[in-house]
Amino acid sequence: MANPYDAIIIGSGAGGGTLALHLARAGKRILILERGPFLPQEKLNWDTSAVFLENRYHTTETWHDQDDKPLHPQQAYYVGGQTKVYGAALFRMRAEDFGVIQHQGGISPAWPITYADMEPYYTRAEELFHVHGDLGTAPSVPGGFASSYDPTEPFHSKPYPYPAFSNEPRMAAIEADIRKLGINTFPIPLGLKLNEANPAASKCVRCDTCDGYPCLVHAKSDADINCIREIMNLPNVTLLTNSRVLRLLTNAAGTAITAVEVQHTDSSAPTTYEAHIVALCAGAVNSSVVLLQSANDKHPTGLANGSDQVGRNFMYHQADALLALSTIDNHDSYTKTWGTNDFYFRDTDPSYPFPLGQVQPVGSFHHEMMKGDAPPLTPGFILEGMKRHAVPWWLTTEDLPDPNNRVTLRNATPSSLAATQPGPAGPHPDSGVSPSNQSAAVTLAQPGHIKLSYTPNNTKSFERLKDRWVGILKQAGHADTSIPFHAYFKKRIPLEGVGHQNGTLRFGHDPATSVLDIHCKAHQLDNLYVVDASFFASASAVNPSLTIIANAIRVADHLLAEVLT
Repeated sequence: MANPYDAIIIGSGAGGGTLALHLARAGKRILILERGPFLPQEKLNWDTSAVFLENRYHTTETWHDQDDKPLHPQQAYYVGGQTKVYGAALFRMRAEDFGVIQHQGGISPAWPITYADMEPYYTRAEELFHVHGDLGTAPSVPGGFASSYDPTEPFHSKPYPYPAFSNEPRMAAIEADIRKLGINTFPIPLGLKLNEANPAASKCVRCDTCDGYPCLVHAKSDADINCIREIMNLPNVTLLTNSRVLRLLTNAAGTAITAVEVQHTDSSAPTTYEAHIVALCAGAVNSSVVLLQSANDKHPTGLANGSDQVGRNFMYHQADALLALSTIDNHDSYTKTWGTNDFYFRDTDPSYPFPLGQVQPVGSFHHEMMKGDAPPLTPGFILEGMKRHAVPWWLTTEDLPDPNNRVTLRNATPSSLAATQPGPAGPHPDSGVSPSNQSAAVTLAQPGHIKLSYTPNNTKSFERLKDRWVGILKQAGHADTSIPFHAYFKKRIPLEGVGHQNGTLRFGHDPATSVLDIHCKAHQLDNLYVVDASFFASASAVNPSLTIIANAIRVADHLLAEVLT
């Protein structure tokens, strides 16, 4: 072959980075293709206005929604992908999430594998991403240990590798009063490199700029720091940044990938690369885009699309950020230390026998984040005062698969638009903004080339979850309406917030109803694997990152044992 690689890995996020790490350490020759640069380590990483108001680390690419209105996705096109700006909450799906669950809004379908199949990989994923958590007294159950805090927690074959974060005073007080009401709380499993026993050795400084921010001190466990930088200098690894994959080319029979077509920002003509296998890890939306753009005479509606499921069943959770205000000051720096799953499988009202979802705090909150929701001309000092009395919460209800919630293209011909985004270019001046901060050339899809159609579902349960939690906070004495402004800001996470995207290339046993088999290989192609959140058969109501990482380890084991021998 012209380019003798064992594997080409497209994308370096939670799935691609983890897969690359395991194949590289096994000595396989791999090529990693990442469409973006490294995210710059700069003072603006922790600047709230730059991160949240200016969307500094999100792409300027423009998609369209189902009404053909412009949609600006909160996509991070960098080495490490979305994990560079995620909140690092690393949950296991509940064991029941792998089976059929009846929701008020419809059915959450079963996965073709079980929790027991995934459990060893969850354990390895927690070790790889330095997860801090606590099972309490860890009572023995079949398979290992249960949690004495959270009745919904599935069994663990090993305890968490690192201790849970402690509470700061405000969150400790709320948790104590919530527990008095009979609510079970548990420590949030976090991929942050904090050492409370020896603070001088701690990478994490427990700052108030974590959720949604890049980590200035590289203390967040992300796919860049924990995976790519561990292998990028190995002789069997080639990493090409600023390299956007346009199409996958097949043999004449359409049964195998023969080449990957790539647009490099420093070249006007596409380049092709070859490998024994190709792993598509570009995220649920962009992995679908690559397959749809790769249509040919053997795959006229898109590569691997014999089931007509490519791009369908897009899910991203029903989620809200809810701001509860009280007269009590909140001086905590980092608040995402505990949550509750008491409403995960059922409401407290027996007349509504359906799951509601999960409650957890938001880890970081600043008054600038309220500017988009506050009434016009609200003085800044009002918002600053509200911030001092606020506790932010993140509520999640399962989003159900719907074939009409889907990714489509204006046409199958790849489009390219030259652009720039922040990238490393040497020292950055104290002013924080300079031309050197805008140094990375990238290529994006043309505006409107990608269409994301989505209609919300399961919303009744979501509204009940919000009402339940507000009522509990009031009952516990940690929310009131005495402040002369709205006591609760409810910000519905818009379609642009695609950080939890999943489900567009579902896996299953039946090629007529799924795109991938149980090893995440495309049913119709001998050497194409998809190793990101696209494979999800259902979304559950927990953050998807740990499941993506665990599945990447599972697929890597299969490839090393059965394919790349």
